[in-house]
Amino acid sequence: MSVLKEFREFAIKGNVIDLAVGVIIGAAFGKIVDSLVGDVIMPLAGLVFGKLDFSNLFVVLGTVPAGVANNLADLKKAGVPVLAYGNFITIAVNFLILAFIIFMMVKQINRLRKKEEAAPAVATPPEDIALLREIRDSLKRP
Repeated sequence: MSVLKEFREFAIKGNVIDLAVGVIIGAAFGKIVDSLVGDVIMPLAGLVFGKLDFSNLFVVLGTVPAGVANNLADLKKAGVPVLAYGNFITIAVNFLILAFIIFMMVKQINRLRKKEEAAPAVATPPEDIALLREIRDSLKRP
């Protein structure tokens, strides 16, 4: 079998296509969740707990040239090495919120699946039992 033929069979398998669709949907879902966290949840958390914007927390690791403002954007623009730990804290908080949201979604989906599985399916009796019941019912008739 040629390599191209093997690759074609691999690429059109259901698992590979399912994975590709999952990655694409996951990327789109990631943008939705990022917007939910950044635009809805974090402002509400900031309102409740005070300002939670850690993105401007940093430590300057080099010398600051004259005339450069002491904020993260200007320091990075000037090429000054900075340890921007606040950005890491913000991303970590966003991850925790994202993980909790996904956990709650999976929990609800599993709960709904359990309800569907709990509904008993009406099982049809085996053919021999059905025939015996028909014979019994026909013998009961006058």
